[in-house]
Amino acid sequence: MKEEKRSYIGGLLHGIGTLLTGMKITGREFFTPKVTEQYPENRATLEISPRFRGRLVMPADENGNNKCIACGLCQMACPNDTIHITSETQTDEETGKKKKTLVKYEYDLGACMFCQLCVNACPHDAICFDTEFENAVFDRSKLVLTLNKK
Repeated sequence: MKEEKRSYIGGLLHGIGTLLTGMKITGREFFTPKVTEQYPENRATLEISPRFRGRLVMPADENGNNKCIACGLCQMACPNDTIHITSETQTDEETGKKKKTLVKYEYDLGACMFCQLCVNACPHDAICFDTEFENAVFDRSKLVLTLNKK
């Protein structure tokens, strides 16, 4: 009988100890500064991390030209085929060499995993992720974007 009381009291004290440990952690987290953003209200002061991957963009220079050479490495690196490149081969009149030029660069934002493999594969830094995060639409076809529009 004494053995049963000892194990019962030991189990009770162990349970109280673990309860106090949990309450200590809960109390500490209750008083730590919060990082929750009140999104629609603080839209003007919202700071987004530069590492955030929002939507894929193709930056252009002041003349409206992009750096893409239509090599297709980003399309091959994409694990779920969200990038489709249409290119054509043109012959340079001065040198007579054939050169690929970009016709259409389509990107399906709805199927993208934001893995950044396409950005890492691009040898000319022609594509990058933007910090734009408001991408809600009512029709999935609007998530297919053409990046090389001028």
